[in-house]
Amino acid sequence: MDLNEQLSKIKRGSVEIISEEELTAKLKLNRPLRVKLGVDPTSPDIHLGHTVVIEKLKTFQDLGHKVVFIIGDFTARIGDPSGRSEARPVLDENEILENAKTYQEQVFKILDKEKTEVMFNSHWLYSLGLDGLLELAKHSTVAQMLARADFNQRYKSGNDITILEFLYPLLTGYDSVSVNSDIELGGTDQKFNLLMARQIQKDYGQPPQVVMTMPLLEGTDGVQKMSKSYGNYIGISEIPSEIFGKIMSISDELMYKYFELLTQENLSDVKKGHPKQMKEKLAKIIVGKFYSSEIAENCEEEFNKVFASKELPSEIEEFITFKKEIKISELLVDAGLSESKKESERLIKQGGVKINGKVIGKDEVNKIVREFLDQKERTEARVQVLRDGIEEDEKVREFLIQVGKRKFKKIKYDK
Repeated sequence: MDLNEQLSKIKRGSVEIISEEELTAKLKLNRPLRVKLGVDPTSPDIHLGHTVVIEKLKTFQDLGHKVVFIIGDFTARIGDPSGRSEARPVLDENEILENAKTYQEQVFKILDKEKTEVMFNSHWLYSLGLDGLLELAKHSTVAQMLARADFNQRYKSGNDITILEFLYPLLTGYDSVSVNSDIELGGTDQKFNLLMARQIQKDYGQPPQVVMTMPLLEGTDGVQKMSKSYGNYIGISEIPSEIFGKIMSISDELMYKYFELLTQENLSDVKKGHPKQMKEKLAKIIVGKFYSSEIAENCEEEFNKVFASKELPSEIEEFITFKKEIKISELLVDAGLSESKKESERLIKQGGVKINGKVIGKDEVNKIVREFLDQKERTEARVQVLRDGIEEDEKVREFLIQVGKRKFKKIKYDK
């Protein structure tokens, strides 16, 4: 592939390259470049927002360059201060290592494992020692750190900034020295850290890496960046039908951005297509990538069955509860339909929860399930129970609960 074609693929979707002249010069060296991405395993799961830079790594890998994937098991103990209004909580070392295992499993759904160099930054940061840390600390100033937007905001607001947080960009910069990085990728929120690495490489006698920033992907709401805390994320380990349904729920405008950042599809062709058909294509690409093309086809059929034909899914997972007097909001959490009682209450107030096809009213948040089911259903259930030879007053054995458009559970009571 000629230089211009390479540059076109590399630049697709990027926000900033520092500098493009340096990138061109490195590509002209006609050798595999070392392309670095550092990730702190601070949570157990990767969502599509995380995969934006991983997809770009895959582009470099496909062009014959060497991907260096650094797991920040050491720096995760400090926590990246980027975009934070306060210091991150300190993570337990066992939790970090467990998260690191998950990251490796998930990242190789995109990258070629055989062509990826995986390294843990504890390998060189532990051996750096106190002398090495003091030497590293010489390469930045307090004024330089306080010029950083998030630190500056915290300082002006009177919020604490720990010395430990000042060390974070220095340590991740030293990662670039340790692996001889030619190019480093990151989100736009990582720009300060990436530029610090360039400075430290120069100070340690290395050619500075090219910095390449990628946009932060908006979540399903189309407003906030994708994040589990915002509830707008699409996890790559979620069940296929959930991934498919969430992608189908995004706006047409956001769909084009997903195509640009998460696929290699020709964007001109995408824009010529019908939005609904293109969205289905996107959903199948994403599900196919993390599962299989066959599963993706099944998801499309099931989606059209439920939404276009307004039928129930072919298979509905069952949940058995032993609690006879459970509130609807609590049941949603127990059945895995909601992450917290607070979220359950929000869903109910928004009219997003149904029992046997009947919408739960916003004033029925704290109602017990058995009270919500109408008398006819309870009587019929009692007749069935008596036929089975069991006498238990108005016991409801089974009902269907639906949250939003995509989540269904068949709930069963058990003695």
